[in-house]
Amino acid sequence: METAPAAPPTRRERLRAETTREIKTVALRLMAEGGPDAISLRAIAREMGMTAGAIYGYFDTRDTLVTALIQDVYGDLVDTVEAARDRCAPGDTAGRIAAWGTALRAWSLAHPEGFRLIYGDAVHGYQPPEGGAAADAAERACAGLTGLVAAAWPTAKEFHDGDYTWADFSDHLCEVLHRDHPELPPAAAALGMRVWGRMHGLVALEVYGHTGPLTRDPGRLYEDELKSMVRELGLTPTA
Repeated sequence: METAPAAPPTRRERLRAETTREIKTVALRLMAEGGPDAISLRAIAREMGMTAGAIYGYFDTRDTLVTALIQDVYGDLVDTVEAARDRCAPGDTAGRIAAWGTALRAWSLAHPEGFRLIYGDAVHGYQPPEGGAAADAAERACAGLTGLVAAAWPTAKEFHDGDYTWADFSDHLCEVLHRDHPELPPAAAALGMRVWGRMHGLVALEVYGHTGPLTRDPGRLYEDELKSMVRELGLTPTA
């Protein structure tokens, strides 16, 4: 039996969705201009010409709004890096690692306020809920990078096997790794975190404006760092 097509959204639903998107856009702009503490429902209401009471009909607390922003931003980032990775052939581990890292930088420079929200400035007093879409996106990012390290491990283990035990890592990370990559040793988990740190480090310096006064070509520095990292995994960088 065929499923009946979903009814198109009503005008009221479309207007609500449009206003919700505008609230999120204004919130990110306020954060970009004044830091995370600039995100407040009253400030957003003033910017949009709404009453404080009206905006609470969309987000009942500031933390609800921040959670929704993190879900959107983190999900978009992971979608972007996964898509870049998957444009490379499954057997091209070096290319897939470089594609992930390159997409991370490009996304972060295009969305600096989003990068700061999920990786940088803490929102004062924010209490994140347990689980949810933000946690799912973070787990996808962890699983994606771990998958890349798992593919490189046959060559990388010669250079990166270390004296690690599973007790060195959080219970949640161990659960994810044991589920998705039961054959990997603890040293591979450490390597995955180091790969993430090397990608993240130069991007964070650039997003926060620290490389600009020092180099005219931060992109070249980042590309060379990716090539160096790939070589240290025992792989050959792709063109």
